[in-house]
Amino acid sequence: MTSSVELPNRLKRGTTSREWLVALGVSFGTALLVIAPFFWLGNASGHDFGFHAASWLDTAGQWREGIAYPRWTEWANHGFGEPRFIFYPPLSWMLGAALGFLAPWNAVPGIFIALVQTIAGLSSYALARRFAARGAALFGAAAYAANPYTLLVIYMRSDFAELLACALMPVVLLAALQVCGLVGGRSQPRALALFAVVFAAVWLSNAPAAVLASYSVALFFVWAAFAEKSSRPLWRGMAGVTLGFALASFYLFPAAYEQRWVNITQALSPGLHPSDNFLNTMTNDPEHNVFNWVASSVAIVLMVMTGIAAIAAHRSAAKNGETEEARKLWRVLLFLSAAAIFMMIRPSSVFWEHLFKLRFVQFPWRWMSILAVPYSCFIAAAMSRRRAGWILGAAVIVVSAATGAFLVQQTWWDSDEIPALREAIANDQGFEGTDEYDPMDDDHTNLPEKAPRVAILPEEESGGAAPRAEVHVLRWSAEERELQVSSQKPVRVALRLLDYPAWRVEVNGKVATPQHAETSGQMMLRLPAGTQHIAVKFVRTPDRILGIFVSVAGLLALLALFNAGGQRLLSASP
Repeated sequence: MTSSVELPNRLKRGTTSREWLVALGVSFGTALLVIAPFFWLGNASGHDFGFHAASWLDTAGQWREGIAYPRWTEWANHGFGEPRFIFYPPLSWMLGAALGFLAPWNAVPGIFIALVQTIAGLSSYALARRFAARGAALFGAAAYAANPYTLLVIYMRSDFAELLACALMPVVLLAALQVCGLVGGRSQPRALALFAVVFAAVWLSNAPAAVLASYSVALFFVWAAFAEKSSRPLWRGMAGVTLGFALASFYLFPAAYEQRWVNITQALSPGLHPSDNFLNTMTNDPEHNVFNWVASSVAIVLMVMTGIAAIAAHRSAAKNGETEEARKLWRVLLFLSAAAIFMMIRPSSVFWEHLFKLRFVQFPWRWMSILAVPYSCFIAAAMSRRRAGWILGAAVIVVSAATGAFLVQQTWWDSDEIPALREAIANDQGFEGTDEYDPMDDDHTNLPEKAPRVAILPEEESGGAAPRAEVHVLRWSAEERELQVSSQKPVRVALRLLDYPAWRVEVNGKVATPQHAETSGQMMLRLPAGTQHIAVKFVRTPDRILGIFVSVAGLLALLALFNAGGQRLLSASP
């Protein structure tokens, strides 16, 4: 790693704005190389592309309606809706929707990736600069922005939310190291505040990646406690994690509490359980086997490259000398690498079954998102050896290019999916729903793809002709439905809407309890003869109110920490 003479001098100087501009340029240039195939092949339409694109479009539509923070996905289930935005973290779908206002929709995926991978490079640079010279840290940043797992996510999975979380992962681990004392450079209050912010940001980006980040920083805190022979790193870590959870509570509280209202266990249906996705696992699904083979191959490549880089980094440190801080970093990153590799293979199944919420990560190879951080750091550390560093650098470039070329050939390229989604929304048809976000008592496969907003049915379910009725839709938005029904006979009214506890239904100003269709959770109302005014509104439930309250309290605590850190710096200055 960096020599013992160079590192203190560098830390004393600090990183300059010019240095960060160079890092920005390198990161952005690498991001452009990553999305280069998009310019002539269109958008990489991986497994999750439609899900994310639909979420962006739905969010943008609700913003036009004046809904700043959407909760109900209006166009899911072909217009019947689902509470997707309650459970799926908001940063990625809000970023995608925002980009849709700035650029053509077909360009949004590429712009999203370029932006996020630029952030990834800067994040990695911030960590690598702790123990590597500027040039080596820049190469490490580029290696992280184009690491094999990132390429798998971009080209074959199209999981934009996980990509965003991975971009923040290096700075999360750096902040964790500062909190537990393995890396210096900040006052403890400010280090704690920074960790809480970036930790919350990962949870607000992608839940599976956030679970992995949580277990990773926990390993850091435990390691530091043993290394320092003190419980202080554990207490600091617990304080940082608690504050991070508090900041994200406006999302976490409803997502945790309202799981009882949806079919959340569908997230672990056959093919999505960890036991089906360990490296090189074979199932009865040929398509699943092909993808798992691809993911396993990428994981093996990343493991081998991380091992080679770790050995080269260790030899470089032995030759050049290293600071105590760099030595601690090398050891803890090596420990994290070993843990990530172990969690991808079948002997770790006992942990997947019993560790809290770990099984909802679904795919053990997702630990590559953690392994990629030591991978880039070891590469940066090894680059200080001129000859060996250049050889390793060339190998990294070749491996990344070969991995990218292979994945480009394996994925499906399509520029028509977003226009098709936009057309379906414009034609009042919407798009498919999600199994795990389907409200309880509903089977969204039974919902018709084309249904009127309001249907008049006979009073009795036994059948017969529906009586004549006049329907006037006064308002129909994502979170409010208002209509007037006039009939000379009692009727049943079927709304194109799934029942969910957050919907409050009023008939003529009085709260009413809706009924369900026989084979789905479609909302139905029994109305007497005459003119009835119906108002349906998506209201703020107590769990959402509590989550907002805790987040506000966390924000106040965060401001107090920044203020305390600033005062400590002032008192310490001459």
